[in-house]
Amino acid sequence: MTEALGSTATPESGRPESETEELDAKARKKRGGKRGKKGPFARIGLFYRQVIAELRKVVWPKRDDLMQYTTVVIIFVAVVIGIVTVIDWGFTELVKYVFG
Repeated sequence: MTEALGSTATPESGRPESETEELDAKARKKRGGKRGKKGPFARIGLFYRQVIAELRKVVWPKRDDLMQYTTVVIIFVAVVIGIVTVIDWGFTELVKYVFG
C-alpha cells in the first residue's frame, strides 16, 4: 500500500531530521551577508544600482515605433475629447430645456 502524503517518516527535503535541524540552527545564527542590516546610504546605493540594472533590461522602442505610438495616442485623445465635448453639449442643452 502507498504511504500517505505528509507522512512523518522522513522530512520533505529527504534529509535526516538531525541534519535538517542543524541547518536550521546555522541559518538562525547567520544574520549578516547580503540581507544583513545596512546603513541608509548603503540602502540608497543598492536601490539605485537595482534601478539601473532594471533599466538595462528594458527593450527601448525604435524611433519609428515611438512616432507610431505617439500618433496613435494623440488620435485616441482627440477622439475621446470629441466624445466628451458632444456629451457635455448634450447635457447642457438638456439642462437648458428642463430648467429654461
